[in-house]
Amino acid sequence: MASCLSVLLLLCLALAGSVSGQQLSATFYSRSCPRALAIIRAGGCDASVLLNDTANFTGEQGANPNVGSIRGFNVVDNIKAQVEAACKQTVSCADILAVAARDSVVALGGPSWRVLLGRRDSTTASLALANSDLPPPSFDVANLTASFAAKGLSQADMVALSGAHTVGQAQCQNFRDRLYNETNIDAAFAAALKASCPRPTGSGDGNLAPLDTTTPTAFDNAYYTNLLSNKGLLHSDQVLFNGGAVDGQVRSYASGPSRFRRDFAAAMVKMGNIAPLTGTQGQIRLVCSKVN
Repeated sequence: MASCLSVLLLLCLALAGSVSGQQLSATFYSRSCPRALAIIRAGGCDASVLLNDTANFTGEQGANPNVGSIRGFNVVDNIKAQVEAACKQTVSCADILAVAARDSVVALGGPSWRVLLGRRDSTTASLALANSDLPPPSFDVANLTASFAAKGLSQADMVALSGAHTVGQAQCQNFRDRLYNETNIDAAFAAALKASCPRPTGSGDGNLAPLDTTTPTAFDNAYYTNLLSNKGLLHSDQVLFNGGAVDGQVRSYASGPSRFRRDFAAAMVKMGNIAPLTGTQGQIRLVCSKVN
């Protein structure tokens, strides 16, 4: 269960690369590594988020939205080692992440979707790009919409993909301002969180709280029902239900899981096709945390 949660925290960070003219395929490894999908499933984007810092670049693991919160690198490294033992330098870390994200969602009770394969791994990473591309917890709906639109994703996709916050955790420093300075928050919910997230900056900054306090280890629609009760942990969560343009979509997801499951799966497929590295671009890493 912990492995599933850890891998899922990587899913929105691992699926974009450079422009490519080649298409991905669900059967990409059917001949070159037929056991790949089974190995990934048992163990459980351009994969730039996996790269450790080097002398040539500062990687994305230390980006403001990632540092202290994103986990699961060791899970992916373990899966990669098993895949390498079966098929030497054939399956990319980016594809492993894409498949592991889907399998993790399924293992936690969420929907499945068809993962297209054939991505290659990036040979660099960028802390600056991660900081500029990853939406911070302070964003409002307009900024969130613009951030997702820059990647070719719609506002509806943004609301659906935000449902990934039905699992995972956030640090106190990312929700402290919401606890002490915002009014659209359930009083009892805020009081419970304040016990481990005191007001003074620097006190308990790294303390973690579940993004979904109702069912923190299940992939369901509770994230949206929490928003209806003003129990969104992050500012960027609660803005999705605050008298704005996406209130109706949140209500629809909260009323039953079927539409959310369908829309989330469709948005994941769409996100997974955002300009991946393919063909001779990039490389197939031997170890996910470093370039060859």
